[in-house]
Amino acid sequence: MQPFTDFIAIDWSGQAVARPKGLAVARARSGNAAPELIDRNWSRQDILEWLWQLAASGTRALIGLDLSPAFPFDDEGAYFPGWDISPPNGPSLWKLVDDLSADDPYLAATSFVDHPDARRHFRQRGDCGDLFPPGRGRFRVCEHGQEAMRLSPYSCFNLVGASQVGKSSLTGMRVLHRLRGTIGLWPFDPLPETGPVLVEIYTSLAARLAGMRKGISKIRDADTLDTMLAAFGSEPHAPLARYDDHATDAILSAAWLRVAAAQPELWSPAALTPDLAKTEGWTFGVP
Repeated sequence: MQPFTDFIAIDWSGQAVARPKGLAVARARSGNAAPELIDRNWSRQDILEWLWQLAASGTRALIGLDLSPAFPFDDEGAYFPGWDISPPNGPSLWKLVDDLSADDPYLAATSFVDHPDARRHFRQRGDCGDLFPPGRGRFRVCEHGQEAMRLSPYSCFNLVGASQVGKSSLTGMRVLHRLRGTIGLWPFDPLPETGPVLVEIYTSLAARLAGMRKGISKIRDADTLDTMLAAFGSEPHAPLARYDDHATDAILSAAWLRVAAAQPELWSPAALTPDLAKTEGWTFGVP
């Protein structure tokens, strides 16, 4: 298998607008130079097309997407128990989300969560579905692994609050459906010998591994970013026009991916079963 030459982290956004402020892309190359922020006014379609170009060029890139590519499945034996079209695996889920959101602009997924059968499973502002369980909601197996690392995952079925990840995940599923057959997503797909590959990342995991203490996971200044980058053997970064959570998350995660890619144990998590690889997937970096 060819070694990776490029390490790309994408901080995602589920905001239903043309150019979400939360989208950020950073790229590191082999070596120890700091990742560079690709500073554009990104749309989700822009990123999709950029990823198509990476695939067409054959770039050997490890690409981390900060979103959940699937909902919990293992706990109930289904993504949406009781719904007769509940998909059997990740790629089928992506297709369903994309099909039911086909009329939504900007690769948003509002129509999916408004569907009368789907909405029963989600907690939305002013509307908690009758199948959303009491408490924090359902979690994937790897999200329990995140908790064991002292991270603070949120259920993908929760669409309320600043830290929710459900909306990002749903919009990401639309992009994953469009990338199907062009760029594979580990572990739903086997690692290819050449070309790019996608993995799910959790940007707070990179911050924690760099030494940032629990309760503080956001970097908003140059000195802190350089300190965290140094933990991954990276040189200092080029100054940014602005230091926001999205840009610094992407830069630090790209530096971490460069180190993590060479750790074989991260590609073979102990709790990752063949069934989970098809249904729930896994967060890269969770043992």
